[in-house]
Amino acid sequence: MRWPPANGQGPDSLTPAANEVMTPEMRLRQLQARHRALDNKISEMQGFPYQNHILLQRLKKEKLRLKDCIAQLKDEIIPDLDA
Repeated sequence: MRWPPANGQGPDSLTPAANEVMTPEMRLRQLQARHRALDNKISEMQGFPYQNHILLQRLKKEKLRLKDCIAQLKDEIIPDLDA
């Protein structure tokens, strides 16, 4: 399951062209969009009393993994001013 769809359609498509180099800022925006999409999907699933609990757990783990990747990428992009 990919969030958002990688078909390259739509005004807010974050998937670069095959020959386009992805900058760290583009990667960050892509990860943030996937994180938001997972958050929306999790919220939507929690509204149903008989949701798939295993899928819900997997989505939550993926969301946490994305959060860690986003934090690491932000640390790489933004220099530490205390150093």
